[in-house]
This record gives sequence, C-alpha cells and structure tokens, in this order.
Amino acid sequence: MSGDEQRYGEFVAVRRHGEGGHVAELVLDRPKAMNAVSSAMAASLTEACAVLAADPTVRTTVLTSSNDRAFCVGADLKERNSLTDAELVRQRPAARAAYTGVLDLPMPAVAAVHGFALGGGYELALACDVIVADASAVVGLPEVSVGVLPGGGGTQLLPRRVGAARAAELVFTARRVAAAEAAELGLVDVLVPDGGDAREEALALAARIAGNSPVGLRAAKKAMRLGQGLDLRAGLEVEDAAWRSVAFSGDRAEGVAAFNEKRKPQWPGE
Repeated sequence: MSGDEQRYGEFVAVRRHGEGGHVAELVLDRPKAMNAVSSAMAASLTEACAVLAADPTVRTTVLTSSNDRAFCVGADLKERNSLTDAELVRQRPAARAAYTGVLDLPMPAVAAVHGFALGGGYELALACDVIVADASAVVGLPEVSVGVLPGGGGTQLLPRRVGAARAAELVFTARRVAAAEAAELGLVDVLVPDGGDAREEALALAARIAGNSPVGLRAAKKAMRLGQGLDLRAGLEVEDAAWRSVAFSGDRAEGVAAFNEKRKPQWPGE
C-alpha cells in the first residue's frame, strides 16, 4: 500500500494512493467484529467522510475492509441489544450520519466488496456509485428478520438500483445473495473473475477514474444524483446547470488544450 495513513478513531482509516494521492481508500477497520457498525465506528466514518468531502485533491474514494471474511456485517446488534429505547433514539442521528456521509461524498465512490456485505454493510456499498465484488461476496438486506427495516438508505437506494419489485422481493425475504446472482440481478456492478480480489480491482478502477478531470467528475456525479427520479425535461435542466458550472473552468480549458496538443492533461482541479 502506498501513501500515508490517517486514523479516525479506532475503527476507520484513510490511505492515499497513486501519484498525487488522488485516490483515497476509506478502510473499515474493525476486523474482530467483521466491521459491525458500532456508535464509535459510525462517528469515525462520519468524520472521515467529512474530511474527504472537503479535500479537493481527492478524485475518487474506494470503500474497503480490513477483514478477510467480511466487507461489513451491518449494525452492531450486540451494542443495540444493550441500548434502552431512549438511547436508541439518541443514537439514530449519529448512525444515519455515517451512511449519509458516504452517500454525500462529492467525488466518485467505489465499494470493494469481499465476503459478507449484509444489512448496513450492503447499505454502505449502495451509497457508493459503483460496487465491485469478488467471488467471495455475499450481499443482502436481512433487517426484517430481526424486526426492523433497512434504515441506512436501503429501502430507497435498492429500488433505484434494481427496480421496485426486485427490491421488494429481496427486502421482504431477507435473503442473502451470492456473488454470481448478485451480479446477474444488478446488486453489484463489477464481478471480479475467480481468483481476483475486489480491493485490487476497485483501486485499479478508481485510478482510471482519477485520471479524468476532478471538476468534470464531481459535476457529473452531482448531475446524475440530482437528476435521478426527475422527468426528462427537468433532468436535462439539471444537466445544463452542471455543464455551465464546468464550461468555463480551468479543467475544461486544460482538457481541450491537451487533446489538441496530443498530451496528457495536467488538471488544475478548478
């Protein structure tokens, strides 16, 4: 691994990769609990995402796990079992902020799913723009089997990804889906061939993405997110506003110049 590591509490780390450190690896690092999201881990994830979101040098973020069996198994149910109703109510905004922190990252975000991504773990992956999985991956939203519902964005993000009926079947049955079927159903986007590793593939994909204009990347993500669910005419207005935000940028000028001069762009990022 390249680059420096920055710790956020005990359970979250950020590593920077590549020339310029433009790829940020956001590491879920609570291996003994298979990255179950405790209150402390949620707070650390929220903090790390806020720092990344404010850093204009980050062109792509990759969400990974330090555990060799799981990406993340969701909420820490042992902790939840010890909470009173009042404590659970107080915990909810902090837990929600962790998922929103990933969802609101302004740069492209890629999830690298190795092993189990269940409940809140799969919701963290859903909050990313692209999900890369290897043959070990098992995904699902089993919350109704323990008396709750997917509360980290799953009831909203999954239907947008696979359609209402497919999402309903998956949420209502609480079933786990192995890698091959997950790719077939669109629950993951890139399935790494047997023997491959999701983290390595996701970092390679992130590096390719990071070679493009950071201004263009962030504007394209914003346009796609804001336009989702709108009718076509309204969506095209969102796109036009995003185009206007980049049309006179330094990145646009450099990109056109580099194309005409047949050289690699040196993006100013503004």
